[in-house]
Amino acid sequence: EDDPPPSMLLKDYQNVPGIEKVDDVVKRLLSLEMANKKEMLKIKKEQLMSKVVENPKDTSSLEARIVSLTVKIRSYEEHMQKHRKDKAHKRYLLMSIDQRQKMLKNLRKTNYPVFEKTCKELGIEYTFPPPYHRKVHRRLATKKALCIRVYQEVQKLKKQKRALKTAAAAAQKQDQRNPESPSEARPEAIKETQ
Repeated sequence: EDDPPPSMLLKDYQNVPGIEKVDDVVKRLLSLEMANKKEMLKIKKEQLMSKVVENPKDTSSLEARIVSLTVKIRSYEEHMQKHRKDKAHKRYLLMSIDQRQKMLKNLRKTNYPVFEKTCKELGIEYTFPPPYHRKVHRRLATKKALCIRVYQEVQKLKKQKRALKTAAAAAQKQDQRNPESPSEARPEAIKETQ
C-alpha cells in the first residue's frame, strides 16, 4: 500500500509561509506522525483520488465514491485486525463492501474502461455475484438434510422391492420349469427372498 511518509506535513500547514524555518518539534507536531486517524484517511483518499479520478475535486462521480468507500473499507479492515470481536465495525465493513460492489457493478455497466482502471489502481478484484443467493439458515439446512435422508431411504426401499420382485419372478419361472408339489416349493422361495 502507498502510505504517505510520516514526516509529511498535514495539508493545512503545507502552504504556510515560513514553515521550513520552524523548529523540528513543531514540524513533528504538524506532521502525519502526530495526526489522528481522520486526517490520515483524508490524505490517503486524496492520493487515491489523484490516481483514479480525472478531476480530484469531483467527489460525486462514481469512481470518486468507490475510492472513498475503498479507503473506508481498508480502515475498517485495519480496525478489525486489532479488535476481532467488534461486531458493529464488522457490520459497517460488510455494508461498505456490499455498497462498493453495487457501485462497481453499475460502473462496469456504464463505463467499462474507467471500471478497469479503477479496479487496477485500487487493487480490487471484481468477482461476479451469483445469479441467486439464498442465505442458509439452520432450519433450511436441517430440512435439506432430512429431505436427503428420506430420499436415500426411499431409494433403498425401492431397491429392496425390485430385488423381491426379481426373486419372485425367478421363483415363478423356476416353478413353471420344474413342476413340484406346491408345499415343497413355497418354503424354498421364502428362504431365498429373506
